[in-house]
This record gives sequence, C-alpha cells and structure tokens, in this order.
Amino acid sequence: MRHIRRKQKKRRSSDSKDVGEIYSRLLDHRPVIHGEIRYFIKEFEEKRGLRELRVLENLNNTIFEANDKILPKCEEVANQMFHTLQQTEQEESQLQTEKLRAAEAQRIADWEEFMKEQYHLKTMVNEEHTKAMEHLKEQYAALEKDLPKQAL
Repeated sequence: MRHIRRKQKKRRSSDSKDVGEIYSRLLDHRPVIHGEIRYFIKEFEEKRGLRELRVLENLNNTIFEANDKILPKCEEVANQMFHTLQQTEQEESQLQTEKLRAAEAQRIADWEEFMKEQYHLKTMVNEEHTKAMEHLKEQYAALEKDLPKQAL
C-alpha cells in the first residue's frame, strides 16, 4: 500500500505540476506579454530610427540637389530677369527722354510760331493805327480848312 500511496503522491504532485504549468500557460501571460512588449519596442525603435534616417537622408539629398542644381538655375534666371528689367528700364528712360525732347522742340516751334503771329498782328495793328492817324490828320486838316469858312 505504501507503494500505491507513493505512486498516487507522485501522481498528484505530477498532476499539480501539470495543472500549474497549464494554468501558467493558459492564464498567466505576463512572460509572453513582456517578451512581446520588448520585441515591439525594439522593432519600433529600429523602424523609427530607420524612418528618421531615411527622412534625414532624403532631406540631405534635397538640400544637395537644391544647392547643386536648383540654386544655380534660380541665380541664372534672376540674373537674366535683372538684365532684362535693366534693359527695359533703359529703353523706357530713353523713350521718355526722346518724348521730352520732342515735346520741348514742339513747344519751341509753337512759341516761335506764336511770336511770328504776334509780330505779324503787331505790324497789322501799327499799320492800321498809322492809317487811322493819317485819316484823322486829313479830317482835322479838312476841318481846319472849313473852320474859317464857317466862322464867317
């Protein structure tokens, strides 16, 4: 009987170990969860690091491309636009200067024409005045001749 009891005891002990193991596998997930958490954190940090590294590499490539290709093109276009703008400004300035000179020449011509017309009008007024004075002298001379006749 002792022998049977020992077997039963071993069996119970073995059964309790099995039950404990089954319990820990089925209901106690802490070791598995801790392992999964460590794995997730490791993967997240690696992926995050790789993602950040890729972002930084892309940013670095973009900056080098901008410095090597885009910046010289922008500078060239800016210089072309500057020269075009400067040339347009010079042409506009020359055009304004020519317009001012033409307007000044026209004013001078108009002034000379005005002065000629004024001289011509002055000459006509002086001639009319001279004729009127002669006509009045003749009238007064005729009146002076007739005055002694009328006084009698």
